[in-house]
Amino acid sequence: MSTADQFEPKLPGPCKRPFYEFGPYLLDTIQHVLLKEGRTVALTPKTFDTLLLLVQNSGRMLSKEELMKTLWPDSFVEESNLTQQVSTIRRALGDSPGDPHFIVTVPGRGYRFSAEVRNWGDEKERLGLTVSAPQLVSAAGNRNGQKVMPLDRADVNGTEKAKPIALPPKWKERKTARWTVLSIVAVALLSIAILAITRFLHPTQPRTSHAVAANRSLAILPLQNLRQDPDDDFLGFSLADAVITKLGYVSSLTTRPSAAVEKYRNQVIDIQKVAADLNVDTLLIGSFIRDGDDLRITYQLIDGKTEKILGRGTIDLKYDKLLRVQDNVAQQIIKDLELNLSPSEAERIKPDAPVNPLAYEYYLRGVDLHGQHQFPMAIKMLEKSTEIDPNYASAWAYLGASFTSDATFEFGGREQYRRAQAAYERALSIQPSQLEAQIFLANLLIDTGKVEQAMPLLRGALKTNPNHAAVHWELGYAYRFAGMLNESVAECERALQIDPLVKVSNGSVLNTYLYLGEYDKFIASLPDVDDSAFLLFYRGFGEYYLKNSEQAAKDFDRAYELDPSLYTQIGKALSDSILHRDADGLEILRGLENKIGERGVGDPEGMYKISQAYSILGEKPSALRALRRTIEGGFFCSPYFITDPLLNGLRNEPEFNALLNVARQRHEAFKSKFF
Repeated sequence: MSTADQFEPKLPGPCKRPFYEFGPYLLDTIQHVLLKEGRTVALTPKTFDTLLLLVQNSGRMLSKEELMKTLWPDSFVEESNLTQQVSTIRRALGDSPGDPHFIVTVPGRGYRFSAEVRNWGDEKERLGLTVSAPQLVSAAGNRNGQKVMPLDRADVNGTEKAKPIALPPKWKERKTARWTVLSIVAVALLSIAILAITRFLHPTQPRTSHAVAANRSLAILPLQNLRQDPDDDFLGFSLADAVITKLGYVSSLTTRPSAAVEKYRNQVIDIQKVAADLNVDTLLIGSFIRDGDDLRITYQLIDGKTEKILGRGTIDLKYDKLLRVQDNVAQQIIKDLELNLSPSEAERIKPDAPVNPLAYEYYLRGVDLHGQHQFPMAIKMLEKSTEIDPNYASAWAYLGASFTSDATFEFGGREQYRRAQAAYERALSIQPSQLEAQIFLANLLIDTGKVEQAMPLLRGALKTNPNHAAVHWELGYAYRFAGMLNESVAECERALQIDPLVKVSNGSVLNTYLYLGEYDKFIASLPDVDDSAFLLFYRGFGEYYLKNSEQAAKDFDRAYELDPSLYTQIGKALSDSILHRDADGLEILRGLENKIGERGVGDPEGMYKISQAYSILGEKPSALRALRRTIEGGFFCSPYFITDPLLNGLRNEPEFNALLNVARQRHEAFKSKFF
């Protein structure tokens, strides 16, 4: 049995002829792809199998039980799994349950594929274009749900291009979708030439330049799990994250952080749309399939606008050699994009020192759980990793990040902050220039009142990579705490120039506009989303400053409904003040303040908002107490305190002026030391 056969999942049902045609679509069971007028429609393997089963039974109602038994023969799954697959197919086909053109729901019973289907294959044989199996592009390479253009030859610069296919005369009067058949056959024939081009597998052979411009932007999407084994799902996101981290040292390439691509787990991918949504010119997409101890990873580097394939590779390795993936893929990306590295960059992206395989697996599982915001479980996985191999810096860095997130979002408090700082410091003792640990530790120091200690870390990280968006954003965060508002805006805007999505992936907003009194600009800077409680709170906060009280209350209430967290509880108190439910608002604030105090949650900027809310509700002693804790906690943005209209009720209080003077002195000391 060949390696490809070992990794190829079996399709449900018979498949006597390889092509099914309906409307403008062609379902190719040889290469396991759905095409629309020659262009691949991205489907996951299970979605493809579901569509194939429906198409093979066109005109017949398939019960839900029959579908589930066929698609998941050895598993017990919920009916929602089937519903999700059908919904995904409808989106891919542009279909609607209210006005179906392809899939009709039989209420309470099942589904019927209603479009006319042609199952054929003899045309290919009559044209004398029968293709043998070894000539086909590998199934693993095409089942990642992406567009793979037929490749003819390298142009004069070495770029792979799609060759226009001339139609035989007798095909010209058939409907437009039929031309896709010849494209498929051409892909198969030309694959012989592709497989002969070994430059991707043997980089020592000479390659002609394809002159890719410097300073490219790249998004590495989570790898698709072809077997859809839930035990292996963690590999898709965590292996992508490992490559992203590796490329963070390359200043001529801006790589979107894993938080920005996490939402594309197991999603149908439209190359051009995803590239536009992530504002990148290049995507790396891929898939993996595990069979016992064998792992195959197939990936493609694709131009986001033209969809030209800039590079591709297949990695076959034993499961205990997972660490090779991040090094191999990172090096291949650098080669395919022809990036020029400085000597220090080349040194930093060299293969990592060997890591215990089991420790590395625990690390990858922890990274995956951290990406899903399951912080307590992430901590357990990462602690196990560091216990097995205490010299793996990345595991310590992510353990620190998980402790920090647990301290803030799960109210883990001061003990988790202490553990986080110890983990970061351990990471940096092993690998002093590790960017992730530097950024994470700097953020922790800022949140726990030590912004001055964060400055050397952030400025040192910028020396490592001056084009790292997250470092510029974090530096803007530090300047905001210290009251250097214009400098904060400059750093944040620089971060947005490098990566417009940095504020989303960092879970933050450009508060400095708010602090400068530029309220409309602040609202305009917020991402246009309606399902993020954090962003809805800030939209309401901006509206509140603009005195749009009714809209502010709606945003605050909606944010609280989505997630009753620290900030949204403050928003709910502000909403209560708008609706003249002052007692309810004060009860929320007192409970929140007590909880923060008991657990030692380090967010002085959040404490400042509690002070503001107390002030608005007329509770001056509590507002002053919270303001004192704000300044002692390390948020000493005195220029904002001086102008903030939400504190107007405190300005005649002697204690307010004393607190303002403390904040001003620390602000001036910071300014003198770092500027």
